[in-house]
Amino acid sequence: MATPSPHRTRVDRRDTARRLLQRDLEQLTPEERVVVERFISGGRVSRNVRRELHESRTLGERVADRVAEVGGSWTFILCFGVVLVVWMVVNTFLLARAFDPYPYILLNLVLSCLAAVQAPIIMMSQNRQAAVDRMRAENDYQVNVKAELEVLQIHEKLDVLRSHEWALLVEQQNRQIEMLQRLLECATAAPAGDPQKQP
Repeated sequence: MATPSPHRTRVDRRDTARRLLQRDLEQLTPEERVVVERFISGGRVSRNVRRELHESRTLGERVADRVAEVGGSWTFILCFGVVLVVWMVVNTFLLARAFDPYPYILLNLVLSCLAAVQAPIIMMSQNRQAAVDRMRAENDYQVNVKAELEVLQIHEKLDVLRSHEWALLVEQQNRQIEMLQRLLECATAAPAGDPQKQP
């Protein structure tokens, strides 16, 4: 039996990718092609998306994130509630001539302006967070595709090694059978030619 060629035990990463994706590499989307090319070259796919976006933020994005962080906290709500109560107490009971008497028109104007400015800023921060989530999901998808390719390649390598070992085992078994046949032939031929055992 012929010995399996040693170059057959090598598994081509490009063939693995083609087999998993069920199409040629030229037909892949640009994102998939990047993942497959990194898989073929053995490069990394995962990256820290949050850090990348955090480092590339503009001043407006940093301000929006900070406003959303402060404006969406219990500390802000409690402090703002205290400011409202103090405003009303001062203008109702403490000042003889209130600068904003009841029904607190100036307070309503301040609250309206604050809401008008704060809401779009928080929405900008949420939009940026949604972009981060999309990039993170895309990165997770790329990592999963590469992991699937790696697992498929490991399975193929194991299959190749198993078939190679199986062929070697069959070849060794055939050699052992030949040796046993020679021993058997020698054992059956020796009593016929042995002069001491003949009468």
